[in-house]
Amino acid sequence: MGAKPELTRSIAGRMAAVRRSPAGPVLAGRVRLCRGYWSKLLGLMFRRRIAPDEGALLVYPASSRSLTSIHMFFVPFPLGVFWLDEDGVVVDAAKALPWRPFYAPATPARYVLELHPSRLESLHLGDRLEFDEAVARS
Repeated sequence: MGAKPELTRSIAGRMAAVRRSPAGPVLAGRVRLCRGYWSKLLGLMFRRRIAPDEGALLVYPASSRSLTSIHMFFVPFPLGVFWLDEDGVVVDAAKALPWRPFYAPATPARYVLELHPSRLESLHLGDRLEFDEAVARS
């Protein structure tokens, strides 16, 4: 049995909106899709801040604990980090603090969603997420 198709396969660009499924409110309208090695390594490094509607989704080819571990080097602000399984279900979450060397999920995950830390209150283990085209900036 092969890996399930990527959750964001229908999104044409490099940005997505994330919402709780089914059809819940948008949690972040400008989430950068990071599929390649360098974009995942870079993540949100070297930014000064993150707005409440911004984030990054790190996409991996299969579920893993080690591949989906993250670091916070060169990220000078905290993040709300959510690890998702291949169905988009939140399997772990953490408040990632600046300059920490290592965060890993308790169970294997296929996606890492990095959002503003205020979003930690919006999502819980077992919540299912969906991704759509990014919200246009006004």
